[in-house]
Amino acid sequence: MLSAIAALSVAFASTTVPAPAAYAATDSFYTYRGATPLGDLAPGTVLATRTLSYHIASIPTPITAIQLLYRTTDAQLRPIANVTSVLLPPGGVDPAKAVAYQSFYDSLSPEHGPSRSIAGDLSFGGMVLSSESILIADILSRGYTAIIADTEGPQADFAAGPEYGMTTLDSIRAATQARETGLTADTRIGLVGYSGGAIATNWAAALAPDYAPEVNDKIVGATQGGLLVNPAHNLRYVSGSLGWAGVAGMAIIGIARSYDIDLSPYLSDRGRQVVAALHDASIANVLFQYPGLSWQQLVKPEYADPNSVQALVDTVDKVNLGSAPTPTIPLYIAQGAGGDIEGTPGSNPTVGRGDGVMVAGDVRSLVRQYCATGNSAVEYHEYDGLSHIPTLAVWTTGAMAWIDARFDGVPAGSNCASVAPGNPLTADL
Repeated sequence: MLSAIAALSVAFASTTVPAPAAYAATDSFYTYRGATPLGDLAPGTVLATRTLSYHIASIPTPITAIQLLYRTTDAQLRPIANVTSVLLPPGGVDPAKAVAYQSFYDSLSPEHGPSRSIAGDLSFGGMVLSSESILIADILSRGYTAIIADTEGPQADFAAGPEYGMTTLDSIRAATQARETGLTADTRIGLVGYSGGAIATNWAAALAPDYAPEVNDKIVGATQGGLLVNPAHNLRYVSGSLGWAGVAGMAIIGIARSYDIDLSPYLSDRGRQVVAALHDASIANVLFQYPGLSWQQLVKPEYADPNSVQALVDTVDKVNLGSAPTPTIPLYIAQGAGGDIEGTPGSNPTVGRGDGVMVAGDVRSLVRQYCATGNSAVEYHEYDGLSHIPTLAVWTTGAMAWIDARFDGVPAGSNCASVAPGNPLTADL
């Protein structure tokens, strides 16, 4: 397997730099121009198709990418047009299997979406997907077709979990409908994602039984790590931290954008400066660049308690996985709990330990909730000494082997009985 990945990597490295691709802002492919209103089309309907090379850092590779503009749904349940990229494995498409890989491209700019990077656009935020190329190469080398959606939708609704889930499910619908991909309605699907990709993966698993039951029937399992469960707890956990405080600011902006919340009446002068600076920022622009930033610095004194901003409180409940349905598919979840390594205090007095950005107690509670509400095929692993980034490496080593086993029909394991209690999953800020 490693030799196959190495061969793909050599092929990637040996290609030449192309002429610059059209950037998303001027690329007509991203705009739906059909006569039929989007609302009259079924979710997952393919609206446009193009074929190009899969690019890494603007360098083309021998891998073929089929990009699809498709109809999906945003956080407020409005019809939107979004893009997904379907990468064809070098040995040829096996119509029996595909993996939906959800990127952790975390950004407030549509220009940083995976489809832009895959098409050859070069941007600082778009380089996040290039850092995931070894994971994508692993998927392809195992013979899976890879489906990679722009999970945040066309306006980059960062941290809006329900939208991530629907864009992911509709990207699978589109990929299995498009003749060019070689996939069919009978193609079985695995879901894979870490961090921001875990948001999309778990929300897709949770929403699939009701939103896309025909897709749910074909999903063999989902593996994820570094999972965001209750953003209200994450805000408390990372507030004032060294590395991840600015990402909390991104999440506040993204959630407000997704649900049309006007933050301006609540912001302090410092808050207005930060919001302006983060308006179209990538996680690459923010990580470790806002040390000590807190909610209290962002808002006027009278809003120092985030629960005083009722519109935000109501909205955070909508993106709380603890309030979402229980998935019906097998799950493998990895979570770190050594966040002090990345500059977040080791144990927050309110929410306990985390990996620096994600709260371990929330993930344990979610797992226990799933186990108690009918899904016993859940395997959870917590790493007390690892922070968010090292946990990615540990999760990666077993993620695809776990997916392989599900495709091979091996029953999923479960350790429901040994998962320790966690935090209440209420959405109070």
